[in-house]
Amino acid sequence: MNNQQHLNPSFIRQLQSFEGSDEQVAFGSPAEGPFGNKTVSRSGRLIINADDWGRDQKTTARILSCVARGSISSVSAMVFMQDSERAAGIAREQEIDAGLHLNFTTAFSVANCSAQLVQHQQRIARCLRRYRLAQALFHLTLMRSFEYVVSAQVEEFYRLYGRMPQRLDGHHHMHLCPNVLVGRLLPPVTVVRRNFSFEAGEKSFANRLYRRVVDRILARRHRLTDFFFSLAPLNPHMRLQRIFSLARQFAVEVETHPANPDEYQFLSSREICRLAGDVRIARGFAF
Repeated sequence: MNNQQHLNPSFIRQLQSFEGSDEQVAFGSPAEGPFGNKTVSRSGRLIINADDWGRDQKTTARILSCVARGSISSVSAMVFMQDSERAAGIAREQEIDAGLHLNFTTAFSVANCSAQLVQHQQRIARCLRRYRLAQALFHLTLMRSFEYVVSAQVEEFYRLYGRMPQRLDGHHHMHLCPNVLVGRLLPPVTVVRRNFSFEAGEKSFANRLYRRVVDRILARRHRLTDFFFSLAPLNPHMRLQRIFSLARQFAVEVETHPANPDEYQFLSSREICRLAGDVRIARGFAF
């Protein structure tokens, strides 16, 4: 029996308002791989994930404050950044669920960073920032640089956290670049962040098709949540209520950046719990 047979009519109408790869997930026809229908969760889960953990002390402090309040489920950790080492120690001591936030575009800020690593990252960053569609193209001349930068960050995460990353995403979502996907640079069987989910009419058909293809490629080797959204924009509140309600029956990841004052204020207030209603914010990312 597929998912649609378990949903009431009003909930089905709500799901149908979302287009893109998630439309396939919601109605039981996701991309399959060696692990079966990896994009479909067996139970609902609302995951509020904070990006940029360890970028600097201010960002780490804001995220930590929200974790303590229970408004954040997990974090995506940056390595080779100013506060990476201290943040890793905090995460390990307080058992904060941390994944790897791959960074190709923001300069590494840790002291004494390898000159070779900096050079490879700069080559990638210059290319990806050159024009709008650069991140959607495969760059043959950057194959070695992508391999080097991904490998170095995975190794550094292992050094800091004492384990391999079980979950990965990317700063500015650059982990979805063709060089990363075609090169199979992400460790297999890990949880990887999918493309954004959009409501009907938000994006063009070509845009939705491209995102759907990328998600299907990801699903062959990795586990994906059913839906992925950004916490912002915070208004209208009806948008967030609709997103949170999906978590009653699906695994929903919501990305947030507490370094943003508006998002930090929202996460520090009771408003997020009011909008979530009877849907509880998960502790940890597992689904």
